[in-house]
Amino acid sequence: MIVCDTSAVAKFYVPEKESRAIRQLLEQEDRVCVSELVRPEIMAVFHRRLREASWSRRDFLAAVRQFEHDDLAGFWTWLPVDGFILRAAAQTFATLPSTIFLRSSDCIHLVTALRHDFTDFFTFDAHQTRAAAALGLTPVTG
Repeated sequence: MIVCDTSAVAKFYVPEKESRAIRQLLEQEDRVCVSELVRPEIMAVFHRRLREASWSRRDFLAAVRQFEHDDLAGFWTWLPVDGFILRAAAQTFATLPSTIFLRSSDCIHLVTALRHDFTDFFTFDAHQTRAAAALGLTPVTG
């Protein structure tokens, strides 16, 4: 069982250098856990590719359909974003070293992983990698 952020999930659907490796890794896991925040974020990733014209409308819709198919098939195990997670994320900034750059949405991913007792955190985001380590998680990039 592993936990991933949106950058790792995106590589599952968007052809990039690391996509093959992350696809193999995730497909061999018994459970792939992700924050519910992945839902809107992955759609934003897909839409960005459409908006920037690196995908056609057909490519965009194919990715959306594949994600929805995988979701309905139970590939993703959804971890809830609730009031506790949001409060914990807000409080994280009070103790975060001033040298660590962390976006609020990335903080929500990290706090969700901590809340569910994960120790490893799969991400391809450089800022989130540093923040994960600062919060006691072991960042893994495939």
